Amino acid sequence: MRSELKTVTAVRLDKWLWAARFYKTRAIAKQMIDGGKVHYNGQRTKSSKNAEIGALIRLRQGFDEKEVIIMALSDQRGQAIVAQTLYQETEQSIQKRATNAETRRLQRLNNPIPDTKPDKKQRRQIVRFKQIQGDIE
Repeated sequence: MRSELKTVTAVRLDKWLWAARFYKTRAIAKQMIDGGKVHYNGQRTKSSKNAEIGALIRLRQGFDEKEVIIMALSDQRGQAIVAQTLYQETEQSIQKRATNAETRRLQRLNNPIPDTKPDKKQRRQIVRFKQIQGDIE
């Protein structure tokens, strides 16, 4: 495979997100843009919007929200290493994702998952407890 991408002057936002490997297909990229999960320079946008170098994109992927600056344009999906050169994540975004990941990790530790499902007796206790809590509120 070639490691360099041809330079283009205009590329649709959904195509750029696909080429930069944020989403696996253009259809998913379009859904995310139309669903308001992608903001272009601080505003909701359409998938047909042309991406520009230097634009700030804020997008959600699962639990994470990333802010990236477009460094180069491409309409071809290439290798992951090459795709990473198309954008630069902001320092604030990296720090925010790290703190959110740490918070999620600590929440998992504070809320352990039981090894087994509750049996019949335990389920009845849970139902009684919820009924008592409902009466108090």
